[in-house]
Amino acid sequence: MKIIEQKGQQFAIRLSLAVGILMLIIKWYAYNITGSSAILSDAAESVVHIVGVGFAVFSMWLSLQPPDKSHPYGHDKISYFSAGAEGGLIVLAAFYIIYISVRRLIEGIEISNLDTGTFFTFSASVINLVLGGFLVWKGKKTKSIILIANGKHVLTDSWTSFGVVAGLVLTLITGWLPFDPIVAILAAVNILWSGGKLIRQSAGGLMDESNMELRETIVNVLDAETIALGLKYHELRYRESGNLVWIEFHLLFPQGTLLDDAHRKATEIETSVKKSLNTSVNIVTHLEPLEKHDELHAEIHN
Repeated sequence: MKIIEQKGQQFAIRLSLAVGILMLIIKWYAYNITGSSAILSDAAESVVHIVGVGFAVFSMWLSLQPPDKSHPYGHDKISYFSAGAEGGLIVLAAFYIIYISVRRLIEGIEISNLDTGTFFTFSASVINLVLGGFLVWKGKKTKSIILIANGKHVLTDSWTSFGVVAGLVLTLITGWLPFDPIVAILAAVNILWSGGKLIRQSAGGLMDESNMELRETIVNVLDAETIALGLKYHELRYRESGNLVWIEFHLLFPQGTLLDDAHRKATEIETSVKKSLNTSVNIVTHLEPLEKHDELHAEIHN
């Protein structure tokens, strides 16, 4: 099943790259025939998308590689670098769009073939909307932060394109050319917001920021299982590493418990935790005596 999911992830990210190239061709053609700042902002976003998804393709491949001597915990963390890089590129594209738009407001605006350019931009918007929805759905289904980040980027690109289309339609109806760069600036602000969220998500993942929903699930299972088996636990720690969740905790057993019994019960608890999370999980359990636990640790540390 895991191999099937990995192949599905790789297909989705490669599809995103192929569609991104197609969108770039459509949007740059629309810009070349119109000279529209709004369409330029949309085309610039597509350039960023292709660069970002290119890095995402590499990140996807690397994250699926098994652990080695240099990376005993695997390579899953690359997914956070991928999301952060894509967010950074989005922010750079937004500033570029704002710069071009402001300059055209100051120096003057020239637009032609606006009706044709609007049609091509709208077509690209619809295609990106479908692709973005598919990538986010696939990413959530396979627990891939790379696909989710890329899908959100594509959806942002799509909504930006729809905003651009709205501005182009207003320009066509009213004949007031400043609508074009103004809409481009508004689109850039939306892009900035999206890029900032991706960077924030990336930083949180690299810093092992707590996921409270994940914690609640783990604690609920551990509470139920340990009470049923007459055990206790403490020192719970967990972190997400791309598609993998690492969990550590100490299990406290009554005095005289046989090692075989302790190991069997620990394995049962670990299995229940893994089933509750429905994702790849690596659990490390430390077995300890329930009686005189604190005194034993105090003696060792002294």
